[in-house]
Parts: sequence; C-alpha cells; structure tokens
Amino acid sequence: MASTFRIIRISVFAACASLFLAGCGVNNIPTFEEQAKAKWSDVQNQYQRRADLIPNLVETVKGFAAQEKSVLEAVTQARANATSIKVDASTITDPETFKKFQEAQSQLSGALGRLIAVSEAYPDLKSNQNYLALQSQLEGTENRISVARRDYIEAVRQYNTELRTFPGVIWASTVFRANKPMETFAAAADTARPPQVKF
Repeated sequence: MASTFRIIRISVFAACASLFLAGCGVNNIPTFEEQAKAKWSDVQNQYQRRADLIPNLVETVKGFAAQEKSVLEAVTQARANATSIKVDASTITDPETFKKFQEAQSQLSGALGRLIAVSEAYPDLKSNQNYLALQSQLEGTENRISVARRDYIEAVRQYNTELRTFPGVIWASTVFRANKPMETFAAAADTARPPQVKF
C-alpha cells in the first residue's frame, strides 16, 4: 500500500513538474532561435537571388554601354566580395563577421545603384526587353530583401529579448548558457545622413 501511494505521489509530482516546465518558458529560447535562423535563411536566399541576377544584368548593360567599363567592373567586384563572405545560422552571433557581411552587401547595393544610373544615359538599353525584365526582377528582389531583413530583425529582437528578460534570463544562464544574442542589421552609414537639398 505504501509503495502504491509513493508511486502515485511520484506520478503526480512528475505530471506537475512537466506542466510547470512546459508553461515556464524553457522552450522559448530554442523556439525563437530556430525562428530567427529560418528568417536568416530567407535573407540569404534573397541575397543569393540578387547575386544570381547580377551577371545577366552586367552582360546586358555591357552590350550597350561598353565604355562604362569601370562601373561594370565595380559591380562585378562588389558581387564577388558580397558572395565571398558567408554568414550562416551558426555565425549570426559573431558581430565582426556579420558587420563584414553587411558592409559587402551595402557596397553591392551602391554599385548596382551606379549601374542603374549609368543605364539612364542609354535610351536603347532602357528600351531593351532583356534589360527591362532584369531590372524588374532586381527591383522585386530588392523589395524581397527588405521584407526578409525586416522579418529577420523582428525574429532576432524576440530571441534577444527572451535571453535578457525574465524568465528567459534564468534559462539562458542555466540550461542555454551557450546561446548568445544574434546580430541584426544596422542602417548603412550613407542612409544615416540626411539628404542634401540644393536649389
């Protein structure tokens, strides 16, 4: 009888402990971490899509604007730099690597902006169907990048907040000690300055 009573007490205690652990947020850190990693994959996919479009765009522009060699080379070099820096889900907690990745992507965006600006001087290029299709795809990809970055920033905010607030801070300091805050995107230096207006 005593052993049956003991088994019942242990079973009740185990059930109560399970309910307590399930409701206390112990699963929040890994859940938010996986969500942030998934959002990071979306960001990488969109950057890869942009990188894949660039060679076709450069070749199309090259056919019409061969004299713009320096701009074309700058875009090609910026693409090479941007694709050489790999930041995956295991390194998004490294501020230095993340900063290099973000700078390389910003340089590529700037080079693409110069390429699009150069194309404005070539009416034949602006009316070329291949160019127009590539430009449209690139614009769509830039929008997708913005959305993917926004979603990633929100997922990282949620994850980092969980690491620093109660009860997550308890789990972060005990069970999930290896988990570090993830890096997020900062505004590019040139977007931090207000535009100059000249009349």
